[in-house]
Amino acid sequence: MADAGQSTGARKLIRNPQDFYGGLVLAAFALFTLWAGSDLPGMRGFAFGPGTAPRLFGVLLLGTGLAIAVMGFFTDGPPLERYGVRGPVLFIVSVVFFAAAIRPLGLIIAAFVTIMIAAGATKEVRWIESLIWAVILTVFCVLLFVYGLKLPLQLWPRF
Repeated sequence: MADAGQSTGARKLIRNPQDFYGGLVLAAFALFTLWAGSDLPGMRGFAFGPGTAPRLFGVLLLGTGLAIAVMGFFTDGPPLERYGVRGPVLFIVSVVFFAAAIRPLGLIIAAFVTIMIAAGATKEVRWIESLIWAVILTVFCVLLFVYGLKLPLQLWPRF
């Protein structure tokens, strides 16, 4: 039985729409990374350049995405499900917040608030557990980046 939003002919042609469209998204992302890194110098002889790894991974991702999309024609799979935007939006907001807040607020506040924003990306969030994990992960970040790797990050805001 076909979905209401999908024609019967398209459903017969694309037997696994989740894999097909997911593979197309991966291929589109790979093409974007190849374009974004196109001005980086690549490999010269046996010496790697700054564009070698992004180009290599972009090509591998492109091949993988296209293979997944092609498999959508040959394997049976579930129909497309309703897509929620809460998770991706809050995850992106948390990353942008961290990038904007790390210098003015310091590592401790920026990491803690970032983790709490990302925790809200799911409807099943348990806020008490998220608070505990945010504290644990913030302490881990401080120990790793400031004391372990000796990165010159300020811990608290400078007023």
